This record gives sequence, structure tokens and C-alpha cells, in this order.
Amino acid sequence: MKRIEIMGCPMDVATMNDTVNSIDKLISKDQFTQHVVVNVAKLVNMQSNQELNTSVRECDIINIDGMGIVLGARILGFNIPERIAGIDLFLELITMSSKRNYSIYLLGSKEEVVKETATKLSLLHPNLKIAGFHHGYFWENEKKVVEKIHASGAKLLFVAITSPKKENFISRWKEKLGVTFVMGVGGTFDVVSGKVKRAPLWMQKYGLEWFFRVLQEPKRMWKRYLVTNTKFISLVLKYKFINKSKLD
Repeated sequence: MKRIEIMGCPMDVATMNDTVNSIDKLISKDQFTQHVVVNVAKLVNMQSNQELNTSVRECDIINIDGMGIVLGARILGFNIPERIAGIDLFLELITMSSKRNYSIYLLGSKEEVVKETATKLSLLHPNLKIAGFHHGYFWENEKKVVEKIHASGAKLLFVAITSPKKENFISRWKEKLGVTFVMGVGGTFDVVSGKVKRAPLWMQKYGLEWFFRVLQEPKRMWKRYLVTNTKFISLVLKYKFINKSKLD
């Protein structure tokens, strides 16, 4: 994988196969790997949130999630082959874990959602070893939850908590988790459990999943996407102008 930097954030240029194979090799070597995906909202928030910025920059693999980042990177002159959607990578790693006999731990979302996610994954992959799961509302008992994850013996940990909480939680406790691989997966459990519908394939293909989310939750999501997308476009143009000035 080739690493580039956009707006102060390092990112790995890779296909889905590249990413899964790299993670598989690192796990087989028992080499701790911290993974994160970066989308427009996260990149924009990193500009003002230093803790989030540090948490993301410290990750071993930083994939590009979201067509906004892909298009922005291309405008800035980078060749990005494809986006690595967090939910798609999660499902690929679940398949890999089932085949390799790696145990997993699911952390985050509401109790009923994470439980249903575990049930759905077990039905899809009968050989999958689920070492345990826990809801995402544990902030007064972080240490106990971390100890529970460590005691489970899980190889892979998937954290379905909103940003920047999940990135900062992982960064804060990574040396105590006892896992080989950890990845933040945002709202993935909501989709896998069936609580939330994912955008149709054609919308995924054209990078319109954000618009589908706005249609599902217009009151909550429209302002978030309007603000972050506007800021991102402004940043892309700023960096494009700076780079052009340097060349001139």
C-alpha cells in the first residue's frame, strides 16, 4: 500500500483486496494493527479537533471511505483506485475471521442492536467465533469494559461508536485491549442488525450514501452534511490553490 497525505492526514491508497490481505498477514504475525477509515466529516473535524487528529494519525492503516474524499484527492492530483467503505471492509474481515478461525469481539451501539448483530453474523458464518459483545454506553466503566475485552481472548475488535469517541477510545486503551486488530466501524451494527437500511447499490456506486442517510433522517443529518461538505469543498479548493501557487 502507498501512503499519501491530504490536508495533514495520512491515507493509504489501496484496493479492498490489498487491505484485507495486509490485515490478514499482520494478524497472522500477531502484529498489533490499529485501523481507521476517513470520510469527509472526519477529515474536516480533524482540522480543529487535535485529539481526533492524533488518534487518526497514529493508526497503522488509514483507508479512504467516502466518494467525497476520493474525488477531492483526485482533484488534488492523487490517483485513488477505489473507496474502502467501512461496512464492506467489516464484512470482508468477518468472512476472513471465519475462515482463519480468528475470534472477534463486537463493541458498541445499543444492547439489542449489538446482540442482533452477533446473531446475524453467526447465521451468515456458522463457524465464526464471537468471543463476546458489549453495548456502547459504558463511559463511566471504560476500564471494566476494556478488561472484559482483554479477558475474552478475541483477536479482532470492532468498535461501533460515533466519531470521535471511538477513535479516541481506541487510542487511549489500545495497549490494554489484548487484541491483535482493532477497527472503528461507526454505524455498521445498525445496518447489519437490520435497524437501518443501507443505500441501494447504485447510490453506493456513485457515492450517494450520505444523501440516502439525509433522506432517512433529514432533521438530524442535513445540517451535518451541509456544514462538513461545504467546509471540505473549501479546503480542497484552498489546497488546490496553494499547490498551484507553489508550481507557478
